[in-house]
Amino acid sequence: MIIGFASFYKSRSTKSDYYIAERTISPWLVGLSAVATANSGYMFIGVIGFTYITGLASIWLMFGWIIGDFLASIFVHSRFRQMSEINQSLSYGDLLSNWYGKNGEFLQKVIGIISLIFLITYAAAQLIASGKALYVLFNWPVWTGALIGSTIIALYCIFGGIRASIWTDTVQSIVMFISMLILLLVALHSLGGISNSLVMLRSIDGFLNLFPENLILPGFSGKLLFFLGWIFAGLSVIGQPHIMVRFMTLDKVENMGKARLSYYVWFTLFYSFATGVGLLSRVLLPENNSFDPEMALPTIALELLNPFFIGLIFAGIFAATISTADSLILSCSATLTNDLFKKIASIFYVKVGTLAIIILSFFIATLGPKSVFSLVILSWSGLASAFAPLLLTYCIGFRPSQKISLLAIFIGLFISLIWRYFNLHNQIYEGLPGILSGLLILLFFTKNK
Repeated sequence: MIIGFASFYKSRSTKSDYYIAERTISPWLVGLSAVATANSGYMFIGVIGFTYITGLASIWLMFGWIIGDFLASIFVHSRFRQMSEINQSLSYGDLLSNWYGKNGEFLQKVIGIISLIFLITYAAAQLIASGKALYVLFNWPVWTGALIGSTIIALYCIFGGIRASIWTDTVQSIVMFISMLILLLVALHSLGGISNSLVMLRSIDGFLNLFPENLILPGFSGKLLFFLGWIFAGLSVIGQPHIMVRFMTLDKVENMGKARLSYYVWFTLFYSFATGVGLLSRVLLPENNSFDPEMALPTIALELLNPFFIGLIFAGIFAATISTADSLILSCSATLTNDLFKKIASIFYVKVGTLAIIILSFFIATLGPKSVFSLVILSWSGLASAFAPLLLTYCIGFRPSQKISLLAIFIGLFISLIWRYFNLHNQIYEGLPGILSGLLILLFFTKNK
């Protein structure tokens, strides 16, 4: 909160400064902020729970996600940053709808509505993760942690906007990294080291299988589709407004390589630690019907650590949830005041919009579904299926009309939701058919410029 408040002294009290920091952020801060935003409470709560259930096969989620994310960054990010400056865009929707000039007002509103729905759901998932952590630690109701997280975010985001979010993200990323590493090392030590841990993991039937058993197709083709699905999950980063806006704040396009370096070094190490903790949690916490796998990490912390380090682990969980929730909330605020109601220019009303989004996210967190993993994947794939195809076609030089862009957005989103409705996402991540269907629409009906 102190760091967030300090950012106020650099604030210029303009809408551009509040949402994109006037494009003055250094590449190292951009990289660490983007990775802290991407690795949310989903990593501490959702991924640990998924690995607890799935076993070693969850590593394909890690490999696919990082590879897909990296490929997308090489192809899209620099062009995205460059065009945001040319068009003087203040939000993801603003840039995506007006890539070739100010002629996509209706498209911008549609993108804004879809973004608002999924980003608020995503933010609610982060607040739920905060609540789950405090439930394990103090046995407080889940809404208590959500309220504390919402209050902290409201205080520093309203003061400093995206600059406060980026500054705090940087420190939060360090806390997240240290806490996950400590828990991994302590878990390994408590099990007698790496060799003993492997013996115990092998004793769990099927837990170290490289692929899950219920693949959509048998043999190599099923394994390939499973892995390809998670590559598309990583590529889906370009459809996430709250992450991509970080790259809009970068000081120079030429510094994108430095931002990418800090992002992927941190991302790879942290994801590896999280996967290791998820695997070891299955030995430390034997499966039973009453146990919620998404409580695995905080439960292990309570069992293995002394009070000081328990505090550090829970600080890491809160850092993860807040570093993503604040980004999501600011993206929602930008959508509200820049895409849906473009006449809102007063910084006072911009901040009122931010507060309204925070309150709404809190109520969704307390009243909606409680699975962090499901909420995050649903929001992530929905946004990606709607927006990633359009951004990809822009970057390869295609110029789709507003009607074709809208058709691709709705088809991609519809396919991903139908895929999830019929539970096919357990075999293949729904973003794969969603993104491909949108791409086919755009490529088939659009000519290269």
